[in-house]
Amino acid sequence: MASISQTAAVRPAKGLTGRGGLVDKYFYFTMSLLAAVIVVSGFGQTVSGHLFHPAIPRPTILWFHGTAFSAWVLFYILQSALVRTHNLKLHRSLGWFGAGLGVVMVALGFTTAVIMGRFDSQVLHQPGGESFLIIPFYDMVVFGTLFSLAILWRKKPDLHRRLLFIATAGLLDAAFGRFEYIALHSLFFICIDVVFALGPIRDLIVDKRIHKVYLVALPLLVIGQYITNYIWQAAPAWWTGFAHSLMT
Repeated sequence: MASISQTAAVRPAKGLTGRGGLVDKYFYFTMSLLAAVIVVSGFGQTVSGHLFHPAIPRPTILWFHGTAFSAWVLFYILQSALVRTHNLKLHRSLGWFGAGLGVVMVALGFTTAVIMGRFDSQVLHQPGGESFLIIPFYDMVVFGTLFSLAILWRKKPDLHRRLLFIATAGLLDAAFGRFEYIALHSLFFICIDVVFALGPIRDLIVDKRIHKVYLVALPLLVIGQYITNYIWQAAPAWWTGFAHSLMT
């Protein structure tokens, strides 16, 4: 459901960085492709051993979760391409499919996190599952909130497209976490923040100012990441007790 304002477009291109220039025209479509590259590169490291040919079969819901997540990335690319090619009527019609897909993703995200946490703890006997549950829960709260706001403000393109960009980028921590170095050093939030930062950089290049969506959302997201990371690492009893009750 990328924004319809990406069309802006009967004006001639003004070089690389100005309004109507290449950055303005192709930024969101390029970001959709970047998300796909990160997902394929990240999950390509583990998908064979963890999903296609695991020593111990994973719960079936993981297949549904992976399918929905992949569908969202492909949908984001398609919607961005439709905007870029001025197929706005089809873009708007497909937007309601995206709305339904987003709702399914949030429900699947919470459910899969609990089921996989239980599987990792009880079948694979991996420690720390209770504290780690805060990570996917945080992801789903953030995605669900931003996604809902994007639907609410779908007729305000400058808000809509930025909210969907942030919502999609916020899902990439699972892909970043498949890279061994990033996982070992818990750098997936930092990697997401680098992707987030491309939005304000685009605004500075094209508009010479940062849009209010980023000025409000990104500081809140960074604070949320800090709190989430603290809960994961410190494993306070109130959270681990709650997570344990879900996973048993």
